[in-house]
Amino acid sequence: MEVMLISQKEIESLRIPVTEVMDVVEKGFALKGEEKMEMPAKVGIHPRKDCFIHAMPCYAGGSADVAGIKWVSGYPINQAKGLPYITGIMCLNDPDTGFVKVLMDANWITAWRTGAATGVCARHMADPDSEVLAVVGLGVQGRTNTVALASALPKLKKVKIYDKFAHQVSRFRDLVKGDLKDMETIPCETVEETVRDADVVVTCTPIVADPQRFVRVDWLKENMLAVAVDYDSAFEAEVMTGASAFVCDDLNQYLWTQEHGLYFQNGYPSEKQILGDMGHICAGKKKVELKGRRGAVLMGIASHDVLTANLIQEKAIAKGLGKIVDI
Repeated sequence: MEVMLISQKEIESLRIPVTEVMDVVEKGFALKGEEKMEMPAKVGIHPRKDCFIHAMPCYAGGSADVAGIKWVSGYPINQAKGLPYITGIMCLNDPDTGFVKVLMDANWITAWRTGAATGVCARHMADPDSEVLAVVGLGVQGRTNTVALASALPKLKKVKIYDKFAHQVSRFRDLVKGDLKDMETIPCETVEETVRDADVVVTCTPIVADPQRFVRVDWLKENMLAVAVDYDSAFEAEVMTGASAFVCDDLNQYLWTQEHGLYFQNGYPSEKQILGDMGHICAGKKKVELKGRRGAVLMGIASHDVLTANLIQEKAIAKGLGKIVDI
């Protein structure tokens, strides 16, 4: 059986714009909302405290017709070792035969599809005139979320930033300066200073079993968008439960996770308090009114991975990249 291998270096060399990733992520959301997708809740193992290794399978039907699985780990303890928090491998299968057809690095995919999902969320839930963005957590996902939000919200003028590791600030500014054009990046001393007066707040901190929920509702503007890409680790429950509209990326996965007592406990929205998921929004089945505080929890779903991987494969083939091996 022949399998195509695509390395992280080759993926990076393609220089795929975040807007293209946003477009395929939005397509995946719409297919999900149209019920043209099979995507079970992610399952995983937890070899160390606050660490996970998850299996994320998905079949996107309709015009996509793509099947695959991501095997991804998240290890907060890696940061102290100078190692990446997120690592993984991506596999695409032929929907007709089930054969494995492509194996590729999943780090670039995870980083950029996560930011892209937040950008898609902002397309539908943020005030298009938003001028101030606040980013809490300045690792890889902090960077990709910032770049995607800057693409989704062209009137942004300021990006307020915070990380508990001070060395991350200068690194973050160096990495995003080419993407933010003339926007001002403002390092802040505290989380409160960071989020006050922001039109959009995104938290990109490590996902932990015992969340501190350190972003308080009374620090936030009355009219704004709060997006968590770190489950319930950062925003206190009232930010989401008291929102004029609360949305997740996958209702089934959110409720499964909540029902099994893993996350979203102690006051986070229950099923009756959820407007819908991003599939409903992108398929046009639900609409968010742009008033009051809107909230979103984006856990990361497998449709993002398989559709981004498919985009990478198409571009790699066009560029003559990748290596064919027999297994």
